[in-house]
Amino acid sequence: MNKLTILTTGGTIDKVYFDAASEFQVGAPVIEALLVRMNVGFEVSLNQLMRVDSLDMTDQNRKLIRQAVEESDAEHILITHGTDGMVETANWLKDVGEKKIILTGALQPAAFAENDAVFNIGCAIGAIQTVASGVYIAMNGRIFDSNKVVKNRSKNRFELTS
Repeated sequence: MNKLTILTTGGTIDKVYFDAASEFQVGAPVIEALLVRMNVGFEVSLNQLMRVDSLDMTDQNRKLIRQAVEESDAEHILITHGTDGMVETANWLKDVGEKKIILTGALQPAAFAENDAVFNIGCAIGAIQTVASGVYIAMNGRIFDSNKVVKNRSKNRFELTS
């Protein structure tokens, strides 16, 4: 892989504490700065599509994500996404052609000292270099076929569907 296209959509991975409202809000994408710090050996192209919590993601948002994937000439596309709507968005991308698409996110904001963001991003980048064309989800140290995964909210992790 010489080039990785990253599409960011928001979600917990990009959440920051907003003092004025005493709540978290989706902030600027964190992935580009993380990859620069990790001194990656490939070109990165970043496109911030939106800053949406996945609980607020609409069909219109998903159409925009699909359009960006279809219009991209990249073979490798990583999408950062909120975990609650990740599987549904993956379903919107199933038939976009011979691309390798991985969605990832975080269960804790990347801004937290203890988070899963860097781990999930690293896992996704490693996987995207080896998977066949298709749509995958990289969470909790695993790469899931997007047709066979579910978020288990009670255990706060992704699992194979039964």
